[in-house]
Amino acid sequence: MTDSQFAVVTDGGLDAFTGLNNDVPVAPFSVTFGNDTYAMHELPREELMARILAGNPHPSTSQPTPQAWLEGYRQAAAQGAQQIVALTISPGLSGSANAAEQARTLLEQELPGVQVQLFNSGSLSAAQAFVLHALMTAAGRGESVETALQWAEQVRDETELYFTIETLDFLQKGGRIGKVAATLGGLLNLKPVVTVEKPAGIYTTAARARGYKGGIREIAAQLTRRYGEGTPLRAGLLYGSHPEDAEALREQIAASHPLVWAEYAPVNGSLMVHTGPRAVGAAAAPGAWPWER
Repeated sequence: MTDSQFAVVTDGGLDAFTGLNNDVPVAPFSVTFGNDTYAMHELPREELMARILAGNPHPSTSQPTPQAWLEGYRQAAAQGAQQIVALTISPGLSGSANAAEQARTLLEQELPGVQVQLFNSGSLSAAQAFVLHALMTAAGRGESVETALQWAEQVRDETELYFTIETLDFLQKGGRIGKVAATLGGLLNLKPVVTVEKPAGIYTTAARARGYKGGIREIAAQLTRRYGEGTPLRAGLLYGSHPEDAEALREQIAASHPLVWAEYAPVNGSLMVHTGPRAVGAAAAPGAWPWER
């Protein structure tokens, strides 16, 4: 077995896939219902979904704490890692990177020989999973941190993430859009297709579609515009409360692109709080991974 030259820690912006190298320590986001706060992994998915639907009050989410990141670093260091890469959700979407930086300072005081390097995934969710796979593949092959970061940067730059939602109510409840915009969107049955804009790493609306099924079709159309008709793709498909939504999206994408890899994963709770339970999306990138070319 190849000896790794470094370890990786990431945050709860990740949606992990079983078919990717995504098994690393995670600094979790937290969710708050009134006076009760939980780390995301403490609430079973079904319970979280039920409580989101129940409302009263509508939950809020919080970025990982420096202590949560520090615990992840400690887990990595306990396995013998002297170099750690901290992979973060885009700073344009969360302050997690700031917490990771604070935790790095704490770790330097606690374990002076261990070095931490932050890397911005530029996105979240399945796109973050793709970047994590690049880093962990390099680690598993005994590659240097420098090579790992080159692969991660390539994957980050070529990967796009799109998602749509069934209702705007949860965005409105969470203060992400105004009541008027939510009401108009509901009356017109318009669904946003959201992406993460580069290089800022912030949400932007790529398109609007008539109806939820129209949003699914539009995600596939956006990928074809980005990569070109017929380009082979790798696709990490995401779903909220209905796995069949991801299958419908896979079929739409496959109508225009050979899928060299495709797998499903549930949307993480941090995102579901704002999108509502029914959401669907995909991260996609063209052809082979950088180390396979």
